[in-house]
Amino acid sequence: KYAYNDGDGSTYYDVDFPLQLGGFDPNFHDESETVQPLSFALLKDTYPMINGRGYPDTINPDPIPNSFNGNLSQKESSLIVATKGEKILLRLSSLSTTDFYTVTVLGIPMKLIAKDARQLKGPDGKDFSKMTASVTLGGGETRDVLLDTFEVQPGTYFLYATNLNFLSNNTEDYGGMMTEIIINP
Repeated sequence: KYAYNDGDGSTYYDVDFPLQLGGFDPNFHDESETVQPLSFALLKDTYPMINGRGYPDTINPDPIPNSFNGNLSQKESSLIVATKGEKILLRLSSLSTTDFYTVTVLGIPMKLIAKDARQLKGPDGKDFSKMTASVTLGGGETRDVLLDTFEVQPGTYFLYATNLNFLSNNTEDYGGMMTEIIINP
């Protein structure tokens, strides 16, 4: 499997995971329910999410039933599972209209290989991919990142937003834009 038709194998991966980064503003939502004029200038995403879920729901592999009628929603889990030695392709995209998001993974080497669905190569084929500790995305932007688990010990690692205010579910701490990466032996 290759993320791009690179010709040199530099974008090879074993497993891939799409992660959509976004947020939710409950006040904005409540105003739309009561058919009030929407104040876009006051939009503030206080529920940061990955694939429509805040931590710890990001690691639930099952669809989540909504509280209104029990229909399944948020069908895409954000749990990342791989075997030691595999390369993981993360396809990150930002759905934000209000914020920049910076995400990081501690303990697993991260290589940025593409920006906005364009491989980081020059017209002459020069490789501009780079090893990095974090990736920042603005609204509508995408990044493709390879995580190499060859020298990583089996265990649980975290992918999370570096902005502390994005690590909560509105007023509830210990949630938000975070998920787990499980590396099996």
